[in-house]
Amino acid sequence: MIIALALYLGVTPATPQFKDDRGNVIPESIAVLEEIELGNMKQWISVRGRDRTNPVLLWLHGGPGSAQMPLAHHLDRSLEREFVVVHWDQRGAGKSNHCGFDIKTMSVEQFKDDARELIAYLQDLLGQERVYLLGHSWGTLLGIELAAEDPDLFHAYIGVSQVVDNQRAERIAYNWLLEEIEQNDNREDLGKLQAIGEPPYNHNEYRNLARLVAAYGGNFDVELWQLALVAAKAPEYTFIDYFRMLDGMTRGGGPLHDESKMMQFNFIEQVPAAEIPVYFLIGAKDYNTPLELVEKYYKVIDAPQKGLVVFEKSAHTPFYRENDQFNRSIIEIKAGTYLQ
Repeated sequence: MIIALALYLGVTPATPQFKDDRGNVIPESIAVLEEIELGNMKQWISVRGRDRTNPVLLWLHGGPGSAQMPLAHHLDRSLEREFVVVHWDQRGAGKSNHCGFDIKTMSVEQFKDDARELIAYLQDLLGQERVYLLGHSWGTLLGIELAAEDPDLFHAYIGVSQVVDNQRAERIAYNWLLEEIEQNDNREDLGKLQAIGEPPYNHNEYRNLARLVAAYGGNFDVELWQLALVAAKAPEYTFIDYFRMLDGMTRGGGPLHDESKMMQFNFIEQVPAAEIPVYFLIGAKDYNTPLELVEKYYKVIDAPQKGLVVFEKSAHTPFYRENDQFNRSIIEIKAGTYLQ
Protein backbone atom coordinates (compact mmCIF):
# COMPACT_ATOMS: atom_id res chain seq x y z
CA MET A 1 0.00 0.00 0.00
CA ILE A 2 2.75 2.45 0.94
CA ILE A 3 4.70 1.56 -2.20
CA ALA A 4 1.62 2.10 -4.37
CA LEU A 5 0.96 5.47 -2.71
CA ALA A 6 4.57 6.51 -3.19
CA LEU A 7 4.42 5.59 -6.87
CA TYR A 8 1.17 7.52 -7.32
CA LEU A 9 2.45 10.63 -5.58
CA GLY A 10 5.86 10.37 -7.23
CA VAL A 11 9.42 9.71 -6.20
CA THR A 12 11.29 11.94 -8.65
CA PRO A 13 10.51 15.68 -8.62
CA ALA A 14 10.36 17.60 -11.90
CA THR A 15 8.60 20.54 -13.48
CA PRO A 16 7.22 20.09 -17.02
CA GLN A 17 8.86 21.89 -19.93
CA PHE A 18 6.87 24.24 -22.15
CA LYS A 19 6.33 22.62 -25.54
CA ASP A 20 4.84 23.68 -28.87
CA ASP A 21 2.15 21.84 -30.83
CA ARG A 22 4.76 19.46 -32.23
CA GLY A 23 6.04 18.50 -28.80
CA ASN A 24 9.26 20.48 -29.03
CA VAL A 25 10.53 22.51 -26.08
CA ILE A 26 9.88 26.22 -26.68
CA PRO A 27 13.41 27.70 -26.93
CA GLU A 28 12.63 30.97 -25.16
CA SER A 29 10.84 29.27 -22.25
CA ILE A 30 12.15 28.41 -18.81
CA ALA A 31 11.02 25.60 -16.52
CA VAL A 32 13.35 24.99 -13.60
CA LEU A 33 12.92 23.18 -10.30
CA GLU A 34 15.98 23.45 -8.10
CA GLU A 35 17.36 23.61 -4.61
CA ILE A 36 19.47 26.66 -3.85
CA GLU A 37 21.09 28.03 -0.71
CA LEU A 38 19.35 30.91 1.02
CA GLY A 39 20.32 32.06 4.48
CA ASN A 40 22.75 29.15 4.95
CA MET A 41 19.99 26.65 4.22
CA LYS A 42 18.98 24.65 1.15
CA GLN A 43 15.58 25.83 -0.11
CA TRP A 44 13.52 24.88 -3.16
CA ILE A 45 12.20 27.11 -5.92
CA SER A 46 10.34 26.62 -9.19
CA VAL A 47 10.85 29.09 -12.05
CA ARG A 48 8.38 28.82 -14.91
CA GLY A 49 7.48 30.96 -17.93
CA ARG A 50 6.83 30.54 -21.65
CA ASP A 51 9.18 33.45 -22.34
CA ARG A 52 12.13 33.95 -19.99
CA THR A 53 12.32 37.64 -20.98
CA ASN A 54 8.90 38.34 -19.45
CA PRO A 55 8.90 40.13 -16.08
CA VAL A 56 9.36 38.02 -12.96
CA LEU A 57 6.48 37.41 -10.54
CA LEU A 58 7.79 36.22 -7.18
CA TRP A 59 5.12 34.63 -4.97
CA LEU A 60 5.54 34.74 -1.17
CA HIS A 61 3.23 32.04 0.15
CA GLY A 62 1.13 32.15 3.29
CA GLY A 63 1.35 30.30 6.56
CA PRO A 64 4.12 30.32 7.55
CA GLY A 65 4.28 26.79 6.21
CA SER A 66 1.55 26.87 3.54
CA ALA A 67 3.60 26.21 0.42
CA GLN A 68 1.99 27.34 -2.84
CA MET A 69 4.20 25.37 -5.22
CA PRO A 70 2.06 22.18 -5.27
CA LEU A 71 -0.97 24.22 -6.40
CA ALA A 72 0.84 26.18 -9.12
CA HIS A 73 0.22 23.65 -11.90
CA HIS A 74 -3.53 24.13 -11.36
CA LEU A 75 -3.60 27.91 -10.91
CA ASP A 76 -0.81 29.58 -12.88
CA ARG A 77 -1.22 28.70 -16.56
CA SER A 78 -2.32 32.13 -17.75
CA LEU A 79 0.24 33.84 -15.50
CA GLU A 80 3.04 31.75 -17.00
CA ARG A 81 2.25 33.24 -20.41
CA GLU A 82 2.76 36.78 -19.13
CA PHE A 83 5.41 36.34 -16.40
CA VAL A 84 8.22 34.16 -15.27
CA VAL A 85 6.45 32.84 -12.18
CA VAL A 86 8.62 31.93 -9.20
CA HIS A 87 7.34 29.83 -6.32
CA TRP A 88 9.55 29.45 -3.28
CA ASP A 89 9.05 26.96 -0.49
CA GLN A 90 10.22 29.10 2.42
CA ARG A 91 12.32 27.64 5.22
CA GLY A 92 10.22 25.15 7.15
CA ALA A 93 7.61 24.86 4.38
CA GLY A 94 6.98 22.15 1.81
CA LYS A 95 10.11 20.86 0.13
CA SER A 96 12.22 23.19 2.30
CA ASN A 97 11.02 21.59 5.55
CA HIS A 98 14.04 19.34 5.92
CA CYS A 99 14.58 16.66 8.53
CA GLY A 100 16.14 18.34 11.54
CA PHE A 101 14.96 21.80 10.52
CA ASP A 102 15.85 24.32 13.22
CA ILE A 103 12.71 26.27 14.09
CA LYS A 104 14.87 28.83 15.89
CA THR A 105 15.86 30.16 12.45
CA MET A 106 12.25 31.24 11.82
CA SER A 107 12.16 35.00 12.25
CA VAL A 108 10.69 37.78 10.15
CA GLU A 109 14.13 39.24 9.49
CA GLN A 110 15.51 35.86 8.41
CA PHE A 111 12.64 35.27 6.00
CA LYS A 112 13.18 38.74 4.52
CA ASP A 113 16.92 38.12 4.17
CA ASP A 114 16.16 34.81 2.43
CA ALA A 115 13.87 36.68 0.03
CA ARG A 116 16.56 39.24 -0.76
CA GLU A 117 19.06 36.46 -1.51
CA LEU A 118 16.49 34.77 -3.76
CA ILE A 119 15.88 38.00 -5.67
CA ALA A 120 19.64 38.41 -6.19
CA TYR A 121 19.75 34.85 -7.52
CA LEU A 122 16.87 35.56 -9.93
CA GLN A 123 18.57 38.74 -11.11
CA ASP A 124 21.59 36.69 -12.14
CA LEU A 125 19.53 33.85 -13.59
CA LEU A 126 17.21 36.00 -15.69
CA GLY A 127 19.13 39.24 -16.17
CA GLN A 128 16.34 41.39 -14.71
CA GLU A 129 16.88 44.04 -12.05
CA ARG A 130 13.31 44.18 -10.70
CA VAL A 131 10.54 41.72 -9.98
CA TYR A 132 6.84 41.90 -9.22
CA LEU A 133 6.43 40.91 -5.59
CA LEU A 134 3.22 39.11 -4.66
CA GLY A 135 2.52 38.13 -1.08
CA HIS A 136 -0.41 36.12 0.25
CA SER A 137 -1.49 36.35 3.90
CA TRP A 138 1.70 35.73 5.95
CA GLY A 139 3.59 36.52 2.74
CA THR A 140 2.09 40.02 2.76
CA LEU A 141 3.70 40.68 6.13
CA LEU A 142 7.08 40.01 4.56
CA GLY A 143 6.12 41.61 1.26
CA ILE A 144 4.95 45.01 2.48
CA GLU A 145 8.12 45.43 4.56
CA LEU A 146 10.36 44.36 1.67
CA ALA A 147 8.55 46.79 -0.65
CA ALA A 148 9.12 49.63 1.81
CA GLU A 149 12.73 48.74 2.63
CA ASP A 150 14.01 47.78 -0.85
CA PRO A 151 11.85 49.54 -3.46
CA ASP A 152 14.61 49.41 -6.10
CA LEU A 153 14.10 45.64 -6.33
CA PHE A 154 10.47 45.80 -7.44
CA HIS A 155 8.21 46.93 -10.27
CA ALA A 156 5.24 46.81 -7.89
CA TYR A 157 3.95 45.15 -4.75
CA ILE A 158 0.76 43.03 -4.79
CA GLY A 159 -0.75 42.16 -1.42
CA VAL A 160 -3.28 39.33 -1.60
CA SER A 161 -5.27 39.06 1.65
CA GLN A 162 -3.05 41.74 3.16
CA VAL A 163 -2.12 41.64 6.84
CA VAL A 164 -2.88 45.10 8.25
CA ASP A 165 -3.42 45.13 12.02
CA ASN A 166 -3.42 41.79 13.85
CA GLN A 167 -5.10 43.04 17.02
CA ARG A 168 -7.99 44.68 15.17
CA ALA A 169 -8.30 41.70 12.80
CA GLU A 170 -8.76 39.34 15.76
CA ARG A 171 -11.45 41.58 17.23
CA ILE A 172 -13.30 41.89 13.90
CA ALA A 173 -13.20 38.11 13.39
CA TYR A 174 -14.42 37.46 16.93
CA ASN A 175 -17.35 39.88 16.63
CA TRP A 176 -18.33 38.54 13.22
CA LEU A 177 -18.20 34.95 14.45
CA LEU A 178 -20.28 35.76 17.52
CA GLU A 179 -22.96 37.33 15.32
CA GLU A 180 -22.91 34.45 12.81
CA ILE A 181 -23.11 31.79 15.51
CA GLU A 182 -25.97 33.53 17.32
CA GLN A 183 -27.89 33.93 14.05
CA ASN A 184 -27.47 30.21 13.41
CA ASP A 185 -28.40 29.42 17.02
CA ASN A 186 -25.50 26.97 17.23
CA ARG A 187 -24.90 26.43 20.92
CA GLU A 188 -22.05 24.00 20.34
CA ASP A 189 -20.07 26.55 18.33
CA LEU A 190 -20.98 29.28 20.81
CA GLY A 191 -19.44 27.13 23.52
CA LYS A 192 -16.28 26.72 21.42
CA LEU A 193 -16.02 30.47 20.91
CA GLN A 194 -16.59 31.16 24.59
CA ALA A 195 -13.89 28.62 25.45
CA ILE A 196 -11.46 30.46 23.18
CA GLY A 197 -12.44 33.77 24.77
CA GLU A 198 -11.99 37.28 23.51
CA PRO A 199 -8.72 38.52 21.95
CA PRO A 200 -5.79 38.93 22.22
CA TYR A 201 -4.86 35.29 21.64
CA ASN A 202 -1.88 33.03 22.01
CA HIS A 203 -0.99 30.80 19.07
CA ASN A 204 -3.24 27.87 20.00
CA GLU A 205 -6.20 30.14 20.76
CA TYR A 206 -5.75 31.90 17.44
CA ARG A 207 -5.67 28.60 15.53
CA ASN A 208 -8.87 27.51 17.26
CA LEU A 209 -10.49 30.79 16.27
CA ALA A 210 -9.28 30.34 12.68
CA ARG A 211 -10.94 26.92 12.51
CA LEU A 212 -14.26 28.48 13.48
CA VAL A 213 -13.76 31.32 10.99
CA ALA A 214 -13.16 28.71 8.30
CA ALA A 215 -16.24 26.73 9.32
CA TYR A 216 -18.39 29.83 8.75
CA GLY A 217 -16.83 30.65 5.36
CA GLY A 218 -14.48 33.44 6.37
CA ASN A 219 -11.14 31.79 5.67
CA PHE A 220 -10.29 29.25 2.96
CA ASP A 221 -12.58 29.11 -0.04
CA VAL A 222 -12.12 25.38 -0.64
CA GLU A 223 -12.05 22.30 1.54
CA LEU A 224 -8.66 20.95 2.53
CA TRP A 225 -9.43 17.65 0.81
CA GLN A 226 -9.95 19.53 -2.46
CA LEU A 227 -6.58 21.25 -2.07
CA ALA A 228 -5.03 17.88 -1.27
CA LEU A 229 -6.37 16.39 -4.51
CA VAL A 230 -4.86 19.24 -6.51
CA ALA A 231 -1.55 19.11 -4.64
CA ALA A 232 -1.30 15.34 -5.12
CA LYS A 233 -0.94 15.90 -8.88
CA ALA A 234 2.00 18.30 -8.55
CA PRO A 235 4.98 16.86 -10.45
CA GLU A 236 7.31 19.05 -8.40
CA TYR A 237 6.45 17.13 -5.23
CA THR A 238 7.45 13.62 -4.19
CA PHE A 239 5.91 11.22 -1.70
CA ILE A 240 8.14 12.50 1.11
CA ASP A 241 7.54 16.14 0.15
CA TYR A 242 3.87 15.81 1.11
CA PHE A 243 4.84 14.73 4.61
CA ARG A 244 7.20 17.70 4.79
CA MET A 245 4.39 19.98 3.65
CA LEU A 246 1.91 18.66 6.22
CA ASP A 247 4.48 18.97 8.99
CA GLY A 248 5.21 22.59 8.04
CA MET A 249 1.51 23.46 7.86
CA THR A 250 0.89 21.87 11.25
CA ARG A 251 3.75 23.84 12.81
CA GLY A 252 2.51 27.07 11.24
CA GLY A 253 3.77 30.27 12.80
CA GLY A 254 4.14 28.93 16.33
CA PRO A 255 7.92 29.51 16.53
CA LEU A 256 7.43 33.17 15.57
CA HIS A 257 5.26 33.99 18.54
CA ASP A 258 6.77 35.97 21.38
CA GLU A 259 5.88 34.68 24.84
CA SER A 260 2.92 32.76 23.38
CA LYS A 261 1.21 35.96 22.20
CA MET A 262 0.40 36.83 18.61
CA MET A 263 2.96 39.13 17.06
CA GLN A 264 1.56 42.61 16.73
CA PHE A 265 1.74 44.39 13.39
CA ASN A 266 -0.04 47.58 12.43
CA PHE A 267 1.11 48.49 8.95
CA ILE A 268 -1.10 51.57 8.78
CA GLU A 269 1.36 53.03 11.27
CA GLN A 270 4.50 51.03 10.41
CA VAL A 271 4.37 51.29 6.59
CA PRO A 272 2.27 54.36 5.77
CA ALA A 273 3.94 54.89 2.37
CA ALA A 274 5.78 53.09 -0.43
CA GLU A 275 7.93 54.33 -3.30
CA ILE A 276 6.52 51.77 -5.75
CA PRO A 277 2.99 50.96 -6.96
CA VAL A 278 0.95 49.02 -4.39
CA TYR A 279 -2.09 46.85 -5.11
CA PHE A 280 -4.34 45.01 -2.69
CA LEU A 281 -6.44 42.02 -3.78
CA ILE A 282 -8.93 40.82 -1.17
CA GLY A 283 -11.97 38.59 -0.84
CA ALA A 284 -15.14 40.30 0.34
CA LYS A 285 -15.83 37.39 2.72
CA ASP A 286 -12.34 37.30 4.24
CA TYR A 287 -12.35 37.39 8.05
CA ASN A 288 -8.78 36.15 8.40
CA THR A 289 -7.44 39.41 6.98
CA PRO A 290 -10.68 41.41 7.03
CA LEU A 291 -11.75 43.49 4.06
CA GLU A 292 -12.55 46.54 6.17
CA LEU A 293 -8.94 46.80 7.36
CA VAL A 294 -7.55 46.36 3.84
CA GLU A 295 -9.90 49.07 2.57
CA LYS A 296 -8.75 51.41 5.33
CA TYR A 297 -5.09 50.71 4.57
CA TYR A 298 -5.68 51.28 0.88
CA LYS A 299 -7.19 54.69 1.57
CA VAL A 300 -4.29 55.92 3.68
CA ILE A 301 -1.17 54.37 2.14
CA ASP A 302 0.80 56.85 0.05
CA ALA A 303 2.14 55.31 -3.16
CA PRO A 304 2.81 56.56 -6.71
CA GLN A 305 0.12 54.18 -7.97
CA LYS A 306 -2.28 52.05 -6.02
CA GLY A 307 -5.29 49.85 -6.61
CA LEU A 308 -7.81 47.76 -4.73
CA VAL A 309 -9.53 44.71 -6.23
CA VAL A 310 -12.33 43.07 -4.21
CA PHE A 311 -13.42 39.54 -5.12
CA GLU A 312 -17.08 39.32 -4.17
CA LYS A 313 -17.34 35.50 -4.10
CA SER A 314 -14.11 34.88 -2.22
CA ALA A 315 -12.79 34.82 1.30
CA HIS A 316 -9.06 34.34 2.00
CA THR A 317 -7.99 32.61 -1.23
CA PRO A 318 -9.38 34.51 -4.25
CA PHE A 319 -6.69 32.98 -6.48
CA TYR A 320 -8.50 29.68 -6.00
CA ARG A 321 -12.18 30.66 -5.81
CA GLU A 322 -12.04 33.22 -8.66
CA ASN A 323 -8.89 32.16 -10.45
CA ASP A 324 -9.64 33.60 -13.90
CA GLN A 325 -10.51 37.03 -12.52
CA PHE A 326 -7.57 36.91 -10.13
CA ASN A 327 -5.07 36.14 -12.88
CA ARG A 328 -6.57 38.82 -15.13
CA SER A 329 -6.09 41.33 -12.33
CA ILE A 330 -2.41 40.41 -11.97
CA ILE A 331 -1.89 40.70 -15.72
CA GLU A 332 -3.65 44.08 -15.78
CA ILE A 333 -1.35 45.30 -13.01
CA LYS A 334 1.62 44.38 -15.17
CA ALA A 335 0.11 46.18 -18.16
CA GLY A 336 -0.29 49.34 -16.08
CA THR A 337 3.09 49.36 -14.36
CA TYR A 338 5.71 47.53 -16.41
CA LEU A 339 8.56 49.70 -17.71
CA GLN A 340 7.08 52.84 -16.18
